[in-house]
Amino acid sequence: MIGSYRTSFLMRVELWHTLLILMLVVLAQATRVLEPTALLLGGIFMGLNFVLLSAGIRWVLSPTATKGRQRAGAILLVLKLLLFLGLISAVFFRMAVDGVSFVVGVSSLLIASVIGTLTSGVSFSST
Repeated sequence: MIGSYRTSFLMRVELWHTLLILMLVVLAQATRVLEPTALLLGGIFMGLNFVLLSAGIRWVLSPTATKGRQRAGAILLVLKLLLFLGLISAVFFRMAVDGVSFVVGVSSLLIASVIGTLTSGVSFSST
């Protein structure tokens, strides 16, 4: 039950994230306030980061995980960290990307997580 809830929650957050990014890109294109390409890059960056992080954590923390799977999950997390540090430095130092638009795209995942939590119908109160 908990595994299926987690999967559906992750899918719900990714769906909200995709919808928010699409709406923001359309809005940025129409208003010309933000750069749509940088906004889309920030959204894709965080979406991929979120998926890889959840997969690595699921492999490491699964109650049925073997030692080999835990080791592979830990290696995946380290590789994810190195890959994304390299990508973020390439985006800001090699490419001419608008930082504000990129951060708006990155922040959309946080908003999608809040929306996904509020629409899940699960109560997190201790009473």
